[in-house]
Amino acid sequence: MATFRSVSALLSADGVRTPGTVALFTEPGRKGKVAPWAGDFRVANDAGQGPEDAVGKTFTLEMPDGRSGKVVVQSLKSGKGGVMLALMGEGASPF
Repeated sequence: MATFRSVSALLSADGVRTPGTVALFTEPGRKGKVAPWAGDFRVANDAGQGPEDAVGKTFTLEMPDGRSGKVVVQSLKSGKGGVMLALMGEGASPF
């Protein structure tokens, strides 16, 4: 299982960038198939509450080295630590 943690950004279809920190992981791949991946995205403190109505929407996750991947927001949690989005990756992982 591969893991990755870094500063990143979510890019919405209308071009709005939301900065934050991502923690991603992959599951073992099924025979002949792309390994599934998922993770959490913590919205940066200066980015407010993050994307509006994000649950169920697809975003582009931009990594600091220029790679990117498509993600769907599964859920949103808000608390003392800020706003956290649970992500499910689509296709090959970008890390």
